[in-house]
Amino acid sequence: MTTTGAPASIPDSHLPASGGLPPIPDHMHVETLAIHAAHGADAATGAVAPPIYLSTTFEREADGSLPHGYLYARDATPNRTSLERVLAALEGGQAAAAFSAGMAATMAVFQSLAPGDHVILPTSVYYGTRKLLDQVFARWGLTMSSVDMQDADNVVGALRPTTRLVWVESPSNPLLAVADIERIATIAHDAGARCAVDNTWATPVAQQPLALGADLVMHSTTKYLGGHGDVTGGALVTREDDEFFQRVRTVQTAGGAVAAPFDCWLVVRGIKTLPCRIRAHTANATAVADFLASHPKVEAVHYPGLASHPGHAIAARQMSAFGGMVSVQVRGGREASLRVKSRVKVFIRATSLGGPESLVEHRASVEAPGSGTPDNLLRLSIGLEHPDDLIADLDQALG
Repeated sequence: MTTTGAPASIPDSHLPASGGLPPIPDHMHVETLAIHAAHGADAATGAVAPPIYLSTTFEREADGSLPHGYLYARDATPNRTSLERVLAALEGGQAAAAFSAGMAATMAVFQSLAPGDHVILPTSVYYGTRKLLDQVFARWGLTMSSVDMQDADNVVGALRPTTRLVWVESPSNPLLAVADIERIATIAHDAGARCAVDNTWATPVAQQPLALGADLVMHSTTKYLGGHGDVTGGALVTREDDEFFQRVRTVQTAGGAVAAPFDCWLVVRGIKTLPCRIRAHTANATAVADFLASHPKVEAVHYPGLASHPGHAIAARQMSAFGGMVSVQVRGGREASLRVKSRVKVFIRATSLGGPESLVEHRASVEAPGSGTPDNLLRLSIGLEHPDDLIADLDQALG
């Protein structure tokens, strides 16, 4: 694996109107960026914790100019500036755009394409992404192909003259399939297409898709970035602040699916502890995956940190940590997996991931029909409890 916390060189050109935010020094480690890149001490009061700016509008000069860089809350707010600043810094991008949900961020990418454009998706992908293309953008004239991106050659076979976007999800939801981001980005660029990566499960602490050649990174900030299960949001980070990303920003501000000031504040707060939390999530997930892999009532464990995982070598090359998500297939089919889910006492039966509490979900029950998720699969979001307690809970639930 690459070294956790490797220095990142962050350009200042991505910054929107910042209201006097200090520049981000080059070559800061991710732990330092997570704490300091969003904001400095408040200029008005000296407060170290940032204030929440709830104003929807901002004062102009008599000539119409904007002395503080802000016009109206749909266009930009100080809290959204702070969040977008730290997101761009963490991912090593030139610009970022914060949205009201991860799906709003994903939608903005598809809305920035043109009718007739072709998109390539992984077969193992968050079901909501495929649903968005199937049920919304197909009517707009976008076309889609799904391929198994665990073999990058499948992407080559799916290319069309109209392919404009290759969407990668690695590790994928819920099967934790691993794709070679660097190779797929090269394939996309050679075909004149962009490469976007859903980096929600890995986070910028564990994986840097832009450094691997991707053009865009998407996050559901609801998950690990917020980190406490109390905020909904999404974000896009771009390697280059180019014409395409300007279209994304137009969708963001004209459409209005922007992150609210308090939501931005919560995500910025969560990001400060992100590097420490990812290390703890990963350590716990590794212990749980090792336990499950040797359990007689387990049919399969999906975790890229296991040497038996088919994508382990690629994950070890492009990730600095294997993350906190584990999926397990229980012997005995659907009923056996539902029985395990019903018997847990520490794990909470709930949708979502990335918070301090460990969650369990029978994924096929909440996905769209025909999603392809095995009916005996349980998706585990491994939290920050003691790993021995999590293992004991799963052990008694498996019986």
